[in-house]
Amino acid sequence: MSGNHQIVSTATAQGELVLSIVKNDMPAPNDDEVVVEIESAPINPSDMFPLLGFADYSKGKLVTDGNEQKMVAPVPPQFVDAMRARLDQTLPVGNEGAGRVVAAGANAKHLEGKMVSLVSGQCYQQFVKAPAFMCLPHHDETTADEAASSYVNPLTALGFIETLKAEGHKAMVHTAAASNLGQMVLKLCLQEGIDLICVIRSDKQAKILTDLGAKYVINSNDDDFKAQLVDAMAETEATLGFDAIGAGDMADTLLSSMERALSRNASGLNTYGSDQHKQVYIYGRLAQGPVTLGQSYGMHWGVGGWLLTPFLQKIGFERMGELQARVANEIKTTFASHITDELTLAEAIDPENIARYMPKKTGEKYLIKPQKGL
Repeated sequence: MSGNHQIVSTATAQGELVLSIVKNDMPAPNDDEVVVEIESAPINPSDMFPLLGFADYSKGKLVTDGNEQKMVAPVPPQFVDAMRARLDQTLPVGNEGAGRVVAAGANAKHLEGKMVSLVSGQCYQQFVKAPAFMCLPHHDETTADEAASSYVNPLTALGFIETLKAEGHKAMVHTAAASNLGQMVLKLCLQEGIDLICVIRSDKQAKILTDLGAKYVINSNDDDFKAQLVDAMAETEATLGFDAIGAGDMADTLLSSMERALSRNASGLNTYGSDQHKQVYIYGRLAQGPVTLGQSYGMHWGVGGWLLTPFLQKIGFERMGELQARVANEIKTTFASHITDELTLAEAIDPENIARYMPKKTGEKYLIKPQKGL
């Protein structure tokens, strides 16, 4: 099969989610654009909702449509309305990827033939057209597999550090801290002398982090989890949290623990709590449901969302370029990702493989290889 094949996702008003592979025309770049032959594209947690939404992938089936196969899975009735903004629309998928620039516009000739990574939202295809400024050039010896995960996680990790510094915090706490992203955050904190409290949920995850040099690793399943958290926050003066769970009472637990740590040596009564601002940013949705907040941390606190794109827009092109250069220089060390398996476009929509990558298991990462198998 020749052409430009791409995975697309469609949620229907009839309560089905369909993954299919479509054939597009070959893109042509404008003056400030490039065309990248995508060799590797990771499946990140941030890809999973655009890919499958609320579909029950455990009931997904491959359906033959002419010469093509599609994956069709039911969407539970109670979730169809929650997906109404995308119903009956064909959406591209794949936040990031990497490959060689095979065509460049007049103002982007310097990238021609270069290995680059990029964010486009449609990297699960063979050829992607993108603005040149969205491409992160890599060194000649960097492979596409190494470069594939060099945008979302590395720049997010650096963004956490930048946010900590900009807001004047001394230390921070990170949930789901043994993930590929969490390991990058830990490495950066160790390099820069920033205390990091790592919240995990298993002894296996704890070992991953302690082997990397983590000092503060706390298992959320421990009976004394909250007491350990307060002690670590009191020692580090952590007033910033990044939460990947995104549901339940974790944000509340982090804020209340910060307040208890800050008030540990306080004398007298302060009706409005400690004077120091406490902040938790929710950047992921590993769990579904509402965020529950209490009233045990005074009035100097905040909970908000943290997204990479607004952060990059805020810091501007010059600083973004500096961060990108650091990623390129450290892609084999600080920002290295460990790959579990590779999938072709067709394999990526097979329910058996979806069942492998959707659980988002710690330390596992899958790559889609658009140039293979077609």
